[in-house]
Amino acid sequence: MQSEIARPGGVRIATQTFGEARNPSVLLIMGAMASMLWWPDDFCQALAERGLHVVRYDNRDTGLSTKYEPGKPGYTSADMVDDAVAVLDGHAIASAHVVGMSMGGMLAQMLALRYPARVASLSVISTSPIGVDTSMLPGMTPAYQEHSVKGADVDWSDRAQVIEFMIEDSRMLASTAHPFDATRLRDFVSRDYDRAGGLASASNHFMVMDGVASESIRDLSMPLLTIHGTTDPIFPVEHGRALAANVEGALLVEIPGGGHELHRNDWPIMIDAVAAHVRAG
Repeated sequence: MQSEIARPGGVRIATQTFGEARNPSVLLIMGAMASMLWWPDDFCQALAERGLHVVRYDNRDTGLSTKYEPGKPGYTSADMVDDAVAVLDGHAIASAHVVGMSMGGMLAQMLALRYPARVASLSVISTSPIGVDTSMLPGMTPAYQEHSVKGADVDWSDRAQVIEFMIEDSRMLASTAHPFDATRLRDFVSRDYDRAGGLASASNHFMVMDGVASESIRDLSMPLLTIHGTTDPIFPVEHGRALAANVEGALLVEIPGGGHELHRNDWPIMIDAVAAHVRAG
């Protein structure tokens, strides 16, 4: 079921649910520049088939949610955390099992620390701990750094150019253990671009997520699961290990050869881990 959540100031947040509302709720928070479609339909349906009520939504500046002028986000990371609370409220969910990926994993950590009563358990994928010293952890790989700077030369109003860049970006983030399906990615990125009416404003996420967390993941009060690919080029696997090491009782699931993505071949591991974590929580 698709719906829209109204926020103060005329902000609209697009959401979609899978499964029965009477089941335990799982809130999915996606990463930077990525709409809720980056939680694939089949992935969400597979979670729903485990007896879960799955909720995904478009962060501001993605998909069908409210967008801002590129380079001038009219919101902060705190607003994005409050958007997640508003989505829970809009679906009458008192407490959810929260799953966040990449930037969404950081927002999920903030949500759990700021609104602990709303988070039954926390699962994070391909992300980094907030509120602890990460200066000794490896940064993104040189190859991905070289690729990412090319984004400054992209004409984000040119559909074809943007789609090509996003496909190459996905290739750089892909698993080293599984084949990269460029044809499927082209179809998907084209659909995501057209649904959103362009992706230029999505880069605003990088402006609002810079040094924003005042909380520490060490203060987490609910169960934590962290899932991390061993060849992630943005947040190398040491970030996932640091997350688990800083939270007593945390579970760590490493995906051999996994990149910074939800590769279909890795879904069984991920879905099994999240479903088990929800049941235990």
